[in-house]
Amino acid sequence: MSLHIAARTSLPGHLRHQPSSNLALALARSRKQRRLHLAPPFLLDGGPYVPRFQMLSSRDAALKRSRAYAHLRNCNLCPRLCGVNRYETTGMCLVGATAMVNTIAPHFGEEACIQGHHGSGSVFMSGCNMRCIFCQNYDIAHQRKGMDLTPEALGEWYLKLQDVGNVHNINIVTPEHVVPQVALSILHAKDLGLKLPIVYNTSSFDSLDSLRLMDGLVDIYLADFKVWNAASSRRLLKADDYAATARESVKVMQQQVGDLCFTPDGVAKRGLLVRHLVMPGMEEEGAAIMRFLAEQVSTDCFVHIMEQYHPDAHVGKKTRRKPKQGSEDESVRYAEINRAVTHNEVSLVRKAAEDAGLWRFNDPPRHEGFAI
Repeated sequence: MSLHIAARTSLPGHLRHQPSSNLALALARSRKQRRLHLAPPFLLDGGPYVPRFQMLSSRDAALKRSRAYAHLRNCNLCPRLCGVNRYETTGMCLVGATAMVNTIAPHFGEEACIQGHHGSGSVFMSGCNMRCIFCQNYDIAHQRKGMDLTPEALGEWYLKLQDVGNVHNINIVTPEHVVPQVALSILHAKDLGLKLPIVYNTSSFDSLDSLRLMDGLVDIYLADFKVWNAASSRRLLKADDYAATARESVKVMQQQVGDLCFTPDGVAKRGLLVRHLVMPGMEEEGAAIMRFLAEQVSTDCFVHIMEQYHPDAHVGKKTRRKPKQGSEDESVRYAEINRAVTHNEVSLVRKAAEDAGLWRFNDPPRHEGFAI
């Protein structure tokens, strides 16, 4: 196992009466042994995991359907608050009443605890409610490539992923702008026999109304937390209020599903997993995000500090303006992030996380085999 989920409990009973000379050695051995196993309270025991949507009453399901249709007629389910009737026109996301889907397939590019052995049943939504200038999925999020699917058709695809793909979960990627359609698709799939947990794979630019609609439908929130400062939000994400919105969204997600929990096979079933993509020269913002998670979310929050940033989308493209004298690279746009991150930048964010009290990280396995 690569999860290294240690039991942070009081001193075990079998060590309490050890002679002082042997205590340190015995405790070290005990900790080393326990780190290799999933441990309470993050281990889900008992029978097969039951997704949260399976526990919805028929009344609650009907209320969610009603609210989803209402939101489509007056769209306010992301912080853009466009207020448009999605049956007639589109807002910032450029997506109407039907979801536009780019790819539906078992996916093996997620965290080991999400993809497991059989893959995560990923549904990549086309379009986005943000305009990140460095978007790592630019062709999907910004160019609206894909097929239009009704909520019913989308729900039927979930069943195909379950019955044919044999995946561990349904992983809805970039759902913020299609929350009503996603809610309706999950409820339809529930009626058809879906039994897999739902992963809500989000940028965290969600409104509180959208998170309320998804409460009871989502098992795992897989949340990005991109930047900390409002100035960075404005320049790099084209969303002035991203940082403030993400802070509130992540806290609500934690309240709904708690810390990330696993079944004995090492596959996550419920809880919050926060990702942070380390950006060039922005390690201080990453450190601030880590402190926020420890102080206002949970010191047991499961965190993935990612280092795979690469210049993409608009970064590094030739500038259309006359360059300012003395800039780092006068010929390209967003020159300050037109490079990969360094090992030192990633290490500084990791150290800040550990210093803040975080300890559950998505680390690579300490062996030559598979991650899970």
